[in-house]
Amino acid sequence: MIHDPNYYQSIESPSVAEFTDRGSRFVALAFPVLSIDSFKQILNDVKKEHPKASHHCFAYRIGAEGMTFRVTDAGEPSGTAGRPILGQIDSKGLTNLCVIVVRYFGGTLLGVPGLINAYKSAASMALQLTPAIRKAVEVSYELQFDYTVVNDVIKTIKRFNCNITKQEMQLFCIYEIGIPKINEMDCLRLLSDIKGCSLKKKSDSA
Repeated sequence: MIHDPNYYQSIESPSVAEFTDRGSRFVALAFPVLSIDSFKQILNDVKKEHPKASHHCFAYRIGAEGMTFRVTDAGEPSGTAGRPILGQIDSKGLTNLCVIVVRYFGGTLLGVPGLINAYKSAASMALQLTPAIRKAVEVSYELQFDYTVVNDVIKTIKRFNCNITKQEMQLFCIYEIGIPKINEMDCLRLLSDIKGCSLKKKSDSA
């Protein structure tokens, strides 16, 4: 499959699936996620929701290129949880998501092959329940403009399917927007033509 640098595959909505083996329950939760900070919040919420689980294992991959990733076995034998979970994310070519698998120990040791199969299966089931979607790679910009030209700015933003991630509306307005990479040059040209509109590229663009 040819990689298109203007798009990536992710998920849009969370999903939950459960796998059981010899009394142990493995609850897999998949979430779309765009930053490490938002992942940490999700992980804290999951731990509060499942306080009696024996393990909270996870993997995430973040960024349009998928360059930011992490796995953890959370006390399980090394390589038996986080890596199998990440393997399921990667087998589907996904990024900007996390999968957390919480385990409730059932009293019987599963061994390394059993654990790998359980975490892999739970993650796979959760990802099958939420459809993969194609998303545009976006480049982040900050716009500053006078309130009198707000309609022109919004019209241009909508025309090129930009996302407004932050906005401050006063006499002088500040927007943070994500411009689809494929539309970047055309959008910037029209925004630059709007009187008094200044643009600044943000360094954390993905």
